[in-house]
Amino acid sequence: MFKEKTFVSSWLCFCCLVGVFGDTDRDTVKSVSVTEGDSVTLNTVFTEIQKADEMLWKFGTNRSLIAKINHDTGVLSTNDGPDGRFRDRLKLDNQTGYLTITNTRTTDSGVYEVSISNSSSQTKYRFNVTVYVSSSPPPDSVSKIVLISAAGSLLIVAAAGIFCIYKKWRKIQTHTEEITYAEPKFYKRNTQKAICTRNPV
Repeated sequence: MFKEKTFVSSWLCFCCLVGVFGDTDRDTVKSVSVTEGDSVTLNTVFTEIQKADEMLWKFGTNRSLIAKINHDTGVLSTNDGPDGRFRDRLKLDNQTGYLTITNTRTTDSGVYEVSISNSSSQTKYRFNVTVYVSSSPPPDSVSKIVLISAAGSLLIVAAAGIFCIYKKWRKIQTHTEEITYAEPKFYKRNTQKAICTRNPV
């Protein structure tokens, strides 16, 4: 009886472990930005899909199916998606399962989810794609512009400071020269000349 209970407990623990490690849901959402009109490729860590794997690409809050690969049945297909927005613009790599969106539009912005599953496990990846119009650069470009502007401002401030220091130094230098010319001998010599001029012999 004890052996039977031990076997049942061990089996339940095994099932729980399979449930925990067999289904992997990547909570991290990878942010991807692209300029409207360019292509963007959503890739996972897998470099090759196994024969028994099935890969499903979904889009939006409704998780509409937009692409599918099933190596076991030989199925590889792409869908137009909601409202036909992806018509003729989706490319699916049959080796890696990477999804490429060509000629991107602002309506392509949203969350993309891919699930890779087989008989023993399932893994999911999520991508938050943002498509910017050409007049609205991505955040990384904005950061570069801000840094360049800040650097330019610092150079201007530094140049102004150097100019003020130089101007102050010149003022002190001029004042020192005036004091040098104002020595007693200089005034005494000029005073004697003035006296001789007023009282000629």
